[in-house]
This record gives sequence, C-alpha cells and structure tokens, in this order.
Amino acid sequence: PYVVVSNHQSSLDLLGMMEVLPDRCVPIAKRELLYMGAVGVVCWLGGIIFIDRKRTHDAISVMAEAAHTMLSQDV
Repeated sequence: PYVVVSNHQSSLDLLGMMEVLPDRCVPIAKRELLYMGAVGVVCWLGGIIFIDRKRTHDAISVMAEAAHTMLSQDV
C-alpha cells in the first residue's frame, strides 16, 4: 500500500489522475470540489470520497470508514 499526494494546479487535474492511478486506488478530495459544477458531478460519479477539511473529526471519521471498507473488501 502507498499514499499518493497531489498538489494539483486546477480542478481538472484530478480527473486526469483518475485515468493514471491504479484501479484499486481510493481517491479522497476536499469537499469543496463537490460544488464545482460539472467537475463535482464527475468526481462524485467517479467514486471520489469527499472530506470536509474544516471539520477535522468528521474528516477523520470518513477516512476511518473508508479504511475499514478497504480492509473488508481487500482493496
């Protein structure tokens, strides 16, 4: 397992990364991207997990739930 951290330059970079990253990759993005029109819809349809960076406890809960799901599904 490994973690890829991307400091992308635009919202569209995330869409390109979805094509490059392995199939078993679980993408996580800031919740603000969800509200960026078509980009947000495509990200949501692509299965990206969104976290609210302003609510640290909620973000940790979402990531812990994602980790539990990954372990149970052997991702």
